[in-house]
Amino acid sequence: MSTFRRLIAVTLCSGALAGVILSAIQHFTVVPLIEAAERYETEDEHHGAEWKPETGRERTGWTVVTTVLTGIGFAALLFGFLGLSGRKITIKNGVLWGLAAFACFHLAPSLGLPPMPPGVPVSDVQSRQLWWTCAVLSAAAALWLMTRRKWMQRIAGVVVLAAPHLVGVTAVVGDNAVPPELMRNFAAASLASVAIFWILVGGIGGYLSSRWSD
Repeated sequence: MSTFRRLIAVTLCSGALAGVILSAIQHFTVVPLIEAAERYETEDEHHGAEWKPETGRERTGWTVVTTVLTGIGFAALLFGFLGLSGRKITIKNGVLWGLAAFACFHLAPSLGLPPMPPGVPVSDVQSRQLWWTCAVLSAAAALWLMTRRKWMQRIAGVVVLAAPHLVGVTAVVGDNAVPPELMRNFAAASLASVAIFWILVGGIGGYLSSRWSD
């Protein structure tokens, strides 16, 4: 199998399998918290809302589909950059890079924009997207700098990592009816599940790449 075909196969298989497992984990951990938070949404928040799948098989099915597609997309990013780095795709490298991706895409941004359940007031979408993008890019740059040997580069990494958090996110407008404990549980469950996802993506992809390279 050629290198490119192997990379595509590894991406599709690891992303899809990890996405299915993530869906199963979130079905028993995150989804119940979402359903609990939805009870606190007001009538105005439901009025004029866009189409949503019906609760039950339809909602579960579409959630699995979107999670699997997202998993494949994240796997493409992970193994694409890992391949460009010139390092061999192994279980160890896959897991380490997966943890690094979790830190960049989820952990670092969550310090300013933690995962929120429905019913919690948030700032406008554009400002959140812009801040999230800056947080992800700064985390990736900081991680690269802090793995260098020179102390000045490591110090610069800390500064780069802190920069978007010092600026902060646009202030939230609105009243919150969701209990703080539910919000904390949702954030913890969301972060824990995606951490498992990234470990699985990296580990499965590294294993498959090692097997198919023989």
